[in-house]
Amino acid sequence: MAIIEVKVPQLSESVSEATLLDWHKKEGESVARDENLIDIETDKVVLELPAPADGVLVRIMKKARESVGSGDVIAQIDTEAKAGAAAAPAAKKETSAEKPKAAQPPVMPAAQKLAAERGIDTSKVQGSGRDGRVTKGDVLEAAKPPAQSQPRPALQQPAPPINLEQLLAGRPEQRVPMSRLRQRVAERLVQSQSTAAILTTFNEVNMQPVMEMRKKYQERFEKEHGTRLGFMSFFVKAAVHALKRFPVVNASIDGADIVYHGYFDIGIAVGSPRGLVVPILRDADRMSFAEIEKTIGEFGKRAQDGKLTLEELIGGTFSISNGGVFGSMLSTPIINPPQSAILGVHATKDRPVAENGQVVIRPMNYLALSYDHRIIDGREAVLFLVAIKEALEDPARLILEL
Repeated sequence: MAIIEVKVPQLSESVSEATLLDWHKKEGESVARDENLIDIETDKVVLELPAPADGVLVRIMKKARESVGSGDVIAQIDTEAKAGAAAAPAAKKETSAEKPKAAQPPVMPAAQKLAAERGIDTSKVQGSGRDGRVTKGDVLEAAKPPAQSQPRPALQQPAPPINLEQLLAGRPEQRVPMSRLRQRVAERLVQSQSTAAILTTFNEVNMQPVMEMRKKYQERFEKEHGTRLGFMSFFVKAAVHALKRFPVVNASIDGADIVYHGYFDIGIAVGSPRGLVVPILRDADRMSFAEIEKTIGEFGKRAQDGKLTLEELIGGTFSISNGGVFGSMLSTPIINPPQSAILGVHATKDRPVAENGQVVIRPMNYLALSYDHRIIDGREAVLFLVAIKEALEDPARLILEL
């Protein structure tokens, strides 16, 4: 017998613990080297834990939903065993009365509690979760009287574990624990509101010059670089342009000191099934429009797949949140500490504006800058936003660095 321990990988310094999600393998099953055994959720990302070697998963030492830390041993793999043989040692310890439990479907803790409260035998409930697990929704379905089992119109449902059809049947309630990411986001937002003196200033920008440039060069840009020319690269470039003029907006507070950063690491807020994440464009001032577009596109895709790494989510000197993709007209974004400012971008809409004494229709976008008034004065905040506005209304400045 050659036993290899499966350990939690080294987490970053800012992550003290993580939560195990569902195991993809059961005790006694064979595993292949680099095959994902279990997903580990931190407050920033979900990590895959691959098998360190070929063999059989002989022992699971940490169950799903348990908290773990760096280096914790969560399972053992026997590199010389054959599938099915691993369960034999454990079987010797079982009494004859305990053996039938193996035939029962695995039951999630919340489902077990609800079933006990309502007197439901989970062995008779058909599980819809991974590997046939009985979920809380399955118990709720089993508890419904026949009259309530009539089909309802199909609804577009959010990501599991919420089941809208069950939730809207009658007057039930569904309690779902917050993910570590959601808990961390909540903590940081409260921290930001309670520790910073947050103000928001607004301006409007005529996006017609940017739209005309995109229309003129879109086809050639895509052929040359293999990616579409979007709006976010213009906003990133305009933000860097303004940050160079007003370095305090790119600074942060450390105790009684102001830390001025000589680099521009721009956080881009991205929605994911697990919640909002903010991957970082490192040295954005050195990136081309094409590099920015490609990187943001990759961030969005990997955020949806839960493949962002811890390194990509740590740090940042300034952030941009684009609520316009969801149709937002105006908002007051919250600063992502320890940063001192965040730019909110919104939907571009045709609006009547006055130009040279005439009312004309222009594609307008409202910009919002939330800033920490402890180190950024109103004058600097307003002029910073004006610098972004001027750069977007004359995008040649971004190319010529004027």
